[in-house]
Amino acid sequence: MSVTILVGAQWGDEGKGKIVHFLSQEADIVARYQGGANAGHTVVTGERTIVLHLLPVGALWPHVTAIIGAGVVVDPIDLMKEIDLLQKSGIDLTGRLLISHKAHLIMPYHKLLDRVAEEKSSEKIGTTGRGIGPAYVDKATRTGIRIVDLLDRDVLRAKLRRNIEEKNLLLSRIYETEELNEDQIIAEYLKFDKRIDPYVKDVSVFLSEAISEGKKILLEGAQGTLLDIDAGTYPYVTSSNPTAGGALTGLGIGPRCIDHVMGVLKAYTTRVGHGPFPTEESGEFGKRLRETGVEYGATTGRPRRCGWFDAVIARYSARVNSIDTWAVTKLDVLTGIDPLKVCVAYEDGQRTYRNFPAVPHILEACRPVYEELPGWKEDISQVRVWEELPENAREYLHFIEEMTSVPVGIVSVGPAQDMTIVRRAVA
Repeated sequence: MSVTILVGAQWGDEGKGKIVHFLSQEADIVARYQGGANAGHTVVTGERTIVLHLLPVGALWPHVTAIIGAGVVVDPIDLMKEIDLLQKSGIDLTGRLLISHKAHLIMPYHKLLDRVAEEKSSEKIGTTGRGIGPAYVDKATRTGIRIVDLLDRDVLRAKLRRNIEEKNLLLSRIYETEELNEDQIIAEYLKFDKRIDPYVKDVSVFLSEAISEGKKILLEGAQGTLLDIDAGTYPYVTSSNPTAGGALTGLGIGPRCIDHVMGVLKAYTTRVGHGPFPTEESGEFGKRLRETGVEYGATTGRPRRCGWFDAVIARYSARVNSIDTWAVTKLDVLTGIDPLKVCVAYEDGQRTYRNFPAVPHILEACRPVYEELPGWKEDISQVRVWEELPENAREYLHFIEEMTSVPVGIVSVGPAQDMTIVRRAVA
């Protein structure tokens, strides 16, 4: 048995797409366990760059069975666009894409509510406007539409009519915006039923059987630990659990099934949207990281906020996810920067924080405590063996290991799949 969870260990955008694609070469199954089309996993394969929002990145390999779990909220329009995109690229998903019958659907009213609520709010969260939050709200209030509801047209019509009537009242009276056409939405989703039916499966049973058979399984999350609705910088978070625990509930498997947890860290730190960011560099250095690292959101195109590596965050992620090894991405972006800084603690004038305080008003008052390390000038994009990295690059990674008590297993030195150093193989 070999089941690995791969989680983002910062505020998302750590380069999980590339790492999942790399590890999927030897996987039998890759399963996405939470989030929605607000994710953007970018993969460079050959001469093509493919961005996936809902489909597991492992779907790009023809031998991999790709799974979308119950913890994912599925936008049927985006899902069909992605399936069609891959089909046109010669990637056939027939018989190897499975979608949980328990997954919730994102409806047009979720997207509209997401946008108008953000527009009218005095405190912006930085939502992508994809309807993710409102869909999870309906899930929590037990009024959501699940894929299984598509199987019974009478049940679907009844649920949709009730929900649309309620949302239209909210849209017209609270947000003073145009109401939605009930009949049009019902007709649209009845058509979707025909297209999605071949993919629907009880993925919990499927995964349980696959684990018993000793299949190699990779569990793929979206976003990152600091965006987790429980563990993150609430309220500047997503609406699900990107942490390792979310893989279990999102796919319907138990904790004893997990063999390895890999955390993905960028060699520096970025975040999209609002919220505290202790190591942020808003001046020329931040711009340099953004341009060199091409730090723009794969889903929204928004420029990412950039700053130095934060070991306080990394330690926190290691603890809440039980991370076994790190995959460190974009090490090449730091080439030519000397000295390099690593945040080892925070201070607010009264006390020093070595453990991450996930409360925004505390974080906003904190200033980073840095240690400096020597940089390197050598081009590392062609390095494929750990020992051939410049000594200072290795020392930088050793410092991350020392600060987090977690070994570095994989190092990415560029966007292409082969621009990867494997130091410790995942079992």
